[in-house]
Amino acid sequence: MTTMAVSRSDVFDIWAQVYDEQPNPLLALEQRFLSRMLPDVSGLDVLDAGCGTGRWLQVLASHRPASLVGVDTSPEMLQRASAKLGTKSTLRLGSCTALPVQSATADLILASFILSYLDSVDTFARELHRVARPGANIFLTDMHPDTAISCNWKRAFKADGMEEHVQARTYSLKQITDAFQSCGFELLTRIEPGFDSPEKATFEQNGKLESYKSSANLPAIYILQLRKRSAIVPRPHTLPERSEMLYVNGANYALGPDAATTASIVIERGHIQSITKKSPRPGNSISPSTAVIDLPGYLLLPGLINAHDHLEFGLFPNLGAGPYQNSVEWAKEIHHTHAALIARHRKVPKAVRLWWGAVRNLLCGVTTVCHHNPLSREMLSADFPIRVLSRFGWAHSLEMDPNLIHNFDHTPPNLPFVLHAAEGVDAKSAQEIFDLDRMQILGDRTVLIHGLALNPKAVALVNRRRSAVVICPTSNQLLFHCAPSSALINSLNTVVLGSDSPLSSAGDLLDEINFARNEIGLTSNSLYEMVTARSAKVLRLRSGEGYLRTGSVADLIAVRDKALTPAETIAQLTFDQVELVLLSGRVQLTSDPLYDRLPDSLKTGLQLINIDGHRRWLRAPIDNLLAEATKVLGRDIRLGGKKVDHAGAA
Repeated sequence: MTTMAVSRSDVFDIWAQVYDEQPNPLLALEQRFLSRMLPDVSGLDVLDAGCGTGRWLQVLASHRPASLVGVDTSPEMLQRASAKLGTKSTLRLGSCTALPVQSATADLILASFILSYLDSVDTFARELHRVARPGANIFLTDMHPDTAISCNWKRAFKADGMEEHVQARTYSLKQITDAFQSCGFELLTRIEPGFDSPEKATFEQNGKLESYKSSANLPAIYILQLRKRSAIVPRPHTLPERSEMLYVNGANYALGPDAATTASIVIERGHIQSITKKSPRPGNSISPSTAVIDLPGYLLLPGLINAHDHLEFGLFPNLGAGPYQNSVEWAKEIHHTHAALIARHRKVPKAVRLWWGAVRNLLCGVTTVCHHNPLSREMLSADFPIRVLSRFGWAHSLEMDPNLIHNFDHTPPNLPFVLHAAEGVDAKSAQEIFDLDRMQILGDRTVLIHGLALNPKAVALVNRRRSAVVICPTSNQLLFHCAPSSALINSLNTVVLGSDSPLSSAGDLLDEINFARNEIGLTSNSLYEMVTARSAKVLRLRSGEGYLRTGSVADLIAVRDKALTPAETIAQLTFDQVELVLLSGRVQLTSDPLYDRLPDSLKTGLQLINIDGHRRWLRAPIDNLLAEATKVLGRDIRLGGKKVDHAGAA
């Protein structure tokens, strides 16, 4: 093939002709990671410096930024971006070191694969400082300089039978971070992901499998997140004021269902302060109040979000034989047949039962729960072991709650409204959706629990109203001998997952995931979203729940790394594999092996429990909880069907 060298300015115009057509593993890798790192851009003024053909502008435009500006030096690149975006973005011809943008007008700036084409990183850093507002986030990505040198990577593309080479500079990561930090930026995130199986196919398609093999275990790109310093950095008001810092070192951490990379996570005041490759060195950068947990061989996942539970029923067994036609029929039957058993369990103090419901969730890695019943003081206390959602409205159901309309009308319009609906298999259950719509209950904040009876017409209505559905498949299976099908679930625009209570469910949220994957056939990636980011969006959580990224609340779980994707890991997870749970940066659960790794300061308040023969240390008054339950129920205490007792007991 003929090789031709042209000027840098002209080569981008030529490249524009084929840029979107030729698969690029570097861009695919960046997309896989950066898409999970970007914050919510809704209402922000966003700048894409070096926007090219609008690859990222298209992604950002769908998230409703206040303004979206793309700048590039190539008229051909901008012409193609304009064809994609129309009026969704303002496109400007100009240099990234002299941006045609007014000062202090950007809240978020993206510079994707642009630094290597600039003559001065210092000039670029100063220019971004000029256009960024105080507190603005900057995301920089490019080919990893060390791997580019060691593997002799070149910037080239094919066009009209010619191989065109693009002149590029190689800046070290130290040069880049030093330049931006000297201009007034602080480094928040530095990750250096390498190619994995998703990119392998692109190498094979291009006939360059040897290049993939030669770069195995090497960082292929870097992604830097920086923030322009401001005089006052607001602290989230929802977090406890704990001043100590926590470093979690050496583990892979999940950015999304198919993206994970090794990094150290720094946690302060309950939030993730930074994520970098650099680990703290004892006696050097660590203050006496800083704790360190070393977790090589582990994978860190976001704390799971359980979109539906009734915490006070954690100690109850399954009740009812089924199949029933609807939930009302089931409720009437169990209160008649099992009245004595129900009355006996209710003799356990409600506060104790709520704690057990929280423990049931904590044991399987759940950190946030939507409790579908009245809130109580215990749930909202600082020492409750999980976070219970408090900012939402609810009613039980159309059939069983006479206050439904009143409750809906008195729920602020920016908060979700949750209720059971279409929980059954009969015509009456199916009709509920249409009745709710006539009552003007369906809307984009409405969260419908179960939805088993939804027919195609009802699905179309739910989608049109932009309502969400929470499925609890093992509960439906027990009560109705029927679970929602994959066809039903996939026809709905927004579906998340809940565990329901042990009155009707198989066990815990992980059991729901397992059933949904093995019996219904949902994909691992879809299930990952259902218990992380999508649940956070449906429930309108505002502190970064469902993500592991800088600025998010530090809710995370640690499991052994089996070289699976994060989604595959969660899809196969069982409670005994959950070895560490942090809630707002505080250790709430740990296994024996990880308990031994904890600094003494992090062990205070943890108590031992046996759950189906597995020992766990929990931040909960286990001795008191067991004593109160045993007084009423005897020694055979079951939590979601699993036997619990004192650690070491026979």
